[in-house]
Amino acid sequence: MTTPAEPGTSAPKVLVERRGHVLVVTLNRPQARNAVDQDVCLQVGDAVEQAEHDPEIRALVLTGAGDAAFSAGADLKALSRGERILPEGKEHWSFAGFVNHVTSKPTIAAVNGAALGGGTELALSCDLVVAVETATFGLPEVKRGLIAAAGGTFRLVSQLPPKVAMHALLTGEPLTAQEALRWGLVNQVVPAGTVLDRAVELAEQIAANAPLAVQASKRIAYGIENGTRPDETRLWALTEREMAAVATSEDAKEGPRAFAEKRAPQWQAR
Repeated sequence: MTTPAEPGTSAPKVLVERRGHVLVVTLNRPQARNAVDQDVCLQVGDAVEQAEHDPEIRALVLTGAGDAAFSAGADLKALSRGERILPEGKEHWSFAGFVNHVTSKPTIAAVNGAALGGGTELALSCDLVVAVETATFGLPEVKRGLIAAAGGTFRLVSQLPPKVAMHALLTGEPLTAQEALRWGLVNQVVPAGTVLDRAVELAEQIAANAPLAVQASKRIAYGIENGTRPDETRLWALTEREMAAVATSEDAKEGPRAFAEKRAPQWQAR
């Protein structure tokens, strides 16, 4: 199962590999720091659906190709061309077809490099995280006049001590892998070249347990009912309203412009 290839190459944008009872999903755009476009969103979302409805799949591992980035977030070049990031009719899956795509199957992020913006939001949406020593985590959107609209704003606060989370959220400064481990954002930090193998080992450890019991435990832990997490419904709606207001502001235009021009932004608070 593959997505359309990168322009000018035969490489698929997403790789989906079955390893026994584990489904490994790889964002395969290392030249674009594994940025997410519509094709990636659709294929990752389809992989989650496959995992959810196949009783032989007991865990899902999400990772990125290469050793530089887990994911840099949304594909800004695709957005600049006016392309959609969320496939029509699949908007409820949210970013990368994953961050609001509720599944009973355990999910593990194998963070192979920088996970900033949408990359951190992908990690936040997984049940467990294994990270390489050089990984970084952060939500730098406020530095660009935007907000982390793929669940990061409320999930960071729920998964880190509040003061630590608010410092990261309001400053936009990243956490190192060791800091993320210290504060419980990741489960394990491993040497370069081992992150995927360790994540798969962890998935296999989970898969060795009774699958119905594992899935029921996850649903109870998160309060999952009818494929949704009611505790997050209000927060997703609030995020959508706030993002709609912020995204049309002058500051939201100034942030990317200042970044491109390599200068300090001049905020107007309007």
